[in-house]
Amino acid sequence: MSAPPAPAAAAGADGTGAAPGGGSLRGGLGRGDPAERRARASQSFWSAVVGVPAVFSVLRLGVEAGGELQTTLLLVANVGPVNLLAGFLTTAARLLSTGLVAVFALGAVLAVSADRLPPTFRRPLFARWVEITPDWFVVASFLLALATWKLLYLPLLLPAFAAAFQLGPERLHERIGARIAIAAGLYLGYLWFLRPTLFDAAAQRESLVIALVTVPPLLALAVTGPLPGLVIRPLAPVAQVAVLVGLVWAALPVISTPVLPLTVTTVATAQADTEDIRGHVVSVDDISMVILQEQGGVRYVPVDQVRAQVLCPAEEELPRHRLRVHDFHVEDSLLEGLGRRVRPVHRIDAACRAIG
Repeated sequence: MSAPPAPAAAAGADGTGAAPGGGSLRGGLGRGDPAERRARASQSFWSAVVGVPAVFSVLRLGVEAGGELQTTLLLVANVGPVNLLAGFLTTAARLLSTGLVAVFALGAVLAVSADRLPPTFRRPLFARWVEITPDWFVVASFLLALATWKLLYLPLLLPAFAAAFQLGPERLHERIGARIAIAAGLYLGYLWFLRPTLFDAAAQRESLVIALVTVPPLLALAVTGPLPGLVIRPLAPVAQVAVLVGLVWAALPVISTPVLPLTVTTVATAQADTEDIRGHVVSVDDISMVILQEQGGVRYVPVDQVRAQVLCPAEEELPRHRLRVHDFHVEDSLLEGLGRRVRPVHRIDAACRAIG
């Protein structure tokens, strides 16, 4: 007659107690087998990085088609995967880099804070993601944000970078006096570099712009961990959910952003007159031009009736601030600003104003 199973083994079999090999199942997901933990975190992280752009691309086609099945199929047939990926990267790279920067900054703080908690505490998801992510990918995410974020929000990268790599003020110098002097000198140099923008913002009463420029460097001195245990326990789930909800909310405008360029096409009518059609050109062949109209519906225009066509900016592209940072508009990214130096912005065509 065989001996009864050990309590630990029996508990592990029904999945409620210890996992095989020792330790509780909760501990196995947290601080148990490091290899298993890294494998699970790696799978979930890379699934999100690869899967989210694919899902967004499909959703954008459906929204662009106005929810109509036949129009969606028309777009799927004419918008290739390369064009769809290029459109996603140009419009959603800012959102993607924002999500990665937020995950890495918050995850690094949670990781160093969780190290001080008991082994039974399950490590936060973002902390596990940070632990399996190579440094080069984290740096690449910050570089992508540096190139795609609006200049107005670039100062926010300073506290995020300090949190992601745990760069506290003690890294500046071992002595407190020298540390304060170095930090003050760097901050004053930063303000001196941006002084024209700050003066213009003060003259225009742009208090939000002044806060976004001056406050983040100060936050970079106090964002590193670890946090107290009483804070990390409620903060970890709330902060992670807040980041995910914020990204979903910020993704809604990205999903509704058109995949195709906005144009105004002038066509000849039967009454020897012309008509302007505002919309997105889906395809052009020897017979007709297919236009997805901005107000809905698909229109087939014979190519021999097309008289002119102009490219128009969307309403979201129009600037809202009259501030610049050394010849770069604050609402442009570094890539956009460099692009405008190569190809300066042309004046908006009268046809775009007449219909817009």
